[in-house]
This record gives sequence, structure tokens and C-alpha cells, in this order.
Amino acid sequence: MLDGYGRRIDYLRVSVTDRCDLRCTYCMPKDFKGFETPANWLSHAEMARVISLFVGLGVSKVRLTGGEPLLRRGLPELAGAIATMPGVMDLSVSTNGTQLARHAAALRAAGVTRLNISLDTLDADAFSQITGRDCLADVLAGLAAARVAGFAPIKLNSVVHAATPRAQVRRLLDYAIAQGFVLRLIEPMPMGSCGQSLRHTDLNALGATLAAEAGLVPAMPGAASGAASGAASGAVSASAARSHAGSGPARYWTTGHGAPVLGVITPMSRHFCAACNRVRLGVDGTLYLCLGQEEKVPLGRMLRAGASDAALTQAIQAGIAAKPERHDFVSQPERIVRYMAQTGG
Repeated sequence: MLDGYGRRIDYLRVSVTDRCDLRCTYCMPKDFKGFETPANWLSHAEMARVISLFVGLGVSKVRLTGGEPLLRRGLPELAGAIATMPGVMDLSVSTNGTQLARHAAALRAAGVTRLNISLDTLDADAFSQITGRDCLADVLAGLAAARVAGFAPIKLNSVVHAATPRAQVRRLLDYAIAQGFVLRLIEPMPMGSCGQSLRHTDLNALGATLAAEAGLVPAMPGAASGAASGAASGAVSASAARSHAGSGPARYWTTGHGAPVLGVITPMSRHFCAACNRVRLGVDGTLYLCLGQEEKVPLGRMLRAGASDAALTQAIQAGIAAKPERHDFVSQPERIVRYMAQTGG
């Protein structure tokens, strides 16, 4: 699928629930009550049907998100159905990790290949302040279970804003290096009142400084192929390096052997809209074409009204053709009032 700006759309993020067991200060108010009615959630069978239409149109990468996706019962079964769809080359899950210790093995067996796990701090008190719960130990147990289950790479997503202590970020980087994880620092987007209340900081400079302190080097185009020649001396292969880096918006620093260790995702200070390859499917089947715009397609409502696969496919193609060129977070930060959990992380 090509949108109106010539971008190939091959990545679908699917929110399986808008509920979450945390209340991170940058994501959702503690007293938020605007969740989607469960009766309007797409069933697993309905989700699989819509996802299969996207795959038939060229989507090869699917990520299951939330809210917190592991709160949705039967997620491994849905993952298994997606993993067997011809054309799906990459199936991943984004999670806050609180439930991961119980589900890691089942997700791996179902065909999920990669995990992104939210972790903003290793300090228990700070974790409780950010998330509203004292459950850092559960997240760390989930990370350990993911390693045992064989997930690689495991990426840690850390939201960093102007008030985030630098020492907190450095501690996370040291932890990622020691554990073999990839730490990705993310600028918060002004979605909803929570996101709009934070002041972002340019993570390009912070990432470069932290990388220099840790002895990391910028990942260069073609570095993966160069790393392949050093495989005999312990360097990762080209395919392994690409698997670690992925094809998303992050810019990485590596150990020098090709495997990324630190990345930054900068939707505010240096947006990546020109290379955007993704759309999002909400838990009610709403297709969101851009995080920072309001264009959407009510695929779920159409499906429940009896639309055929041909009609749904036509609606998907029309939506992709109308995908906005870019977000307006910088020029109009107050524009999007919905929260991230309502759209799908």
C-alpha cells in the first residue's frame, strides 16, 4: 500500500484493549473513566479478520498493543492466528511488563518474536510515582521471563522529558548494557492533558552524550553488513544487527559490533513523518491514520454492520490514500485531546 505521499504502509499496530493496570503520569489521568465499552471491542475473530485484510494488502509487520495488551484474555491465541497468516514477517508486542512473567512463554510459543517493554526508571519509589503502583519487581520478573523464553531483541522503552533526572536515564542505560537489552529514549507527545502538561527535551543531544560516556558509536548505514565480516571474532551478523535495530523511527548507537544498545525516538525535536510506514487499529476497529491528526476510518462499525471483505478492503485503501503528511504536535500541541491508550501505543 502506498499513501498519497508515496510512503509504503507495511506496519499495523493493533490495540487489543484500551485498559491498563498502570496510570503513568504522561499517559492517562488517575481518575480517567473514558474507556471503550467492552461490547464495542472487536472480538479476536473480528480482529483477525481485519488484520488479514491488511496483510493481504501488503502489511508484513504487526504489533499488538494497548493499553496493556496482556490484560486482554486469550492474547496468545490471537497472536498465534496472526503469526500463521501468510505474509506476516514480524509479530511483536508492546507491554508494561507487569503481567509478562505469566505470559512470556505462551507468547513466544504463539509466534511472537519481539517485545517492547516500558520501563522509565529502576528506582522503586520513582517507579511508583510515575506509574501509580509499586510493582517494579513484577516488571523486572517479566523481563527475566522474556529472556528465558528466548525473546531477542528485548527493547526497553523509556519516556524522557525535561524533568526526568539524568542519573535515572544513565542507570537504565547501564542496566540495558549489562542485560543485553536495547534502551530507547522517547520524547513524550502532547496527546491528551497528560502529554500536554509535560515539556519535552531534545533527546538527540542527550542520547549522544550518554552514548559517548558509555563508549558507544553511532549506527551507520551499511554498518550491519560490515559487522557480518567480523562474525568470527564475536561481532553480530548483518541479519542479527538489522533484527535488533528494526526499521522504525529510532536512531541508534551501538557497541561497535553492529548490535544497537541505545536509541532515541524524537517525534517532537526531529520528527520522522516523511518515513512513516504505519497505521493503528483501535480496540473498537477504528483505523487511525496518524497519531497527531484526526483522520480515521470506522472499520469496526462497518464490520458490525455486515460489510464484506471487499468493502472493508476498499475502505482501508481509501484511508491509506488520505493518510496525512505529518503530525502537528509542534505547531498545534493542543490539537489531539484523546489519550495514547485510546489510540493504541
